[in-house]
Amino acid sequence: LIRDLYTQAFCESFDCLEIMPFASIKKKFIADGVFKAELNNFFMRELAEDGYSGVEVRKTPRKTEIIIMATRTQNVLGEKGRRIRELTSLVQKRFNLPEESVDLYAEKVAQRGLCAIAQCESLRFKLIGGLPVRRACYGILRYIMESQAKGCEVIVSGKLRGQRAKSMKFVDGLMIHSGDPTNEYVEKGVRHVVLRQGIFTIIIITVSKEHVCILFKYFFIGVIGIKVKIMLPHDPKGVYGPKKPLPDSVVVFEPKEEIQIKEKPSEMQYGSLTGPTPDTMGF
Repeated sequence: LIRDLYTQAFCESFDCLEIMPFASIKKKFIADGVFKAELNNFFMRELAEDGYSGVEVRKTPRKTEIIIMATRTQNVLGEKGRRIRELTSLVQKRFNLPEESVDLYAEKVAQRGLCAIAQCESLRFKLIGGLPVRRACYGILRYIMESQAKGCEVIVSGKLRGQRAKSMKFVDGLMIHSGDPTNEYVEKGVRHVVLRQGIFTIIIITVSKEHVCILFKYFFIGVIGIKVKIMLPHDPKGVYGPKKPLPDSVVVFEPKEEIQIKEKPSEMQYGSLTGPTPDTMGF
């Protein structure tokens, strides 16, 4: 059933006319990826103000469970669960799924300061509000490091000041860039901010010795790219970071306390050897 549903969603996404009912495993994985990517794009636009941080899809024999990660789960649920029901209905209609075959859940992010996507959204709204770029980035940097992160990196690129594009990088703490541990320890988030810059142009047209003043206003759209990288700390419980430690980490244990062994007093110290003593010799 799930395979047929995903095949149907795959057809609708690419406007395919016909496809075999028993698709290959390759097409099934492609359909799963397209399904998750479209869900992520939809929730990114719909729940941007509610701290949307990602989506997870779990497949069961009878239902498909969609878990929405957000920092404000109460806003995602809505009043008496109204908004979550609306989202469920939209997903069912978009992918032409039968009723009661999709369940949506909202899960709160464990640590907001360790979520790169949440920090991207926070920085995005700060820039839209008109906060200076340097001040906004340093605020995000400080908040991440106060959340017990091992390191972070914020890159902002685009038309920051003036018409010439440039990029600014803000780094703090430790950051790894290569090797397999980057897949577990480094969390990345990318967002784009569309800022509008207005330029006024006045054109004067002469018609039969009369001056007509026409005012045109052109908007040049400037896009600013935001990239946030956070290096997670090692957590043996796996809540705030990966359980597996770094391969080059060295743990130095405190030395054990030395137990002093009391030696028994030797008989030579007290002269317990048998022999004449001064009293017996008459001195």
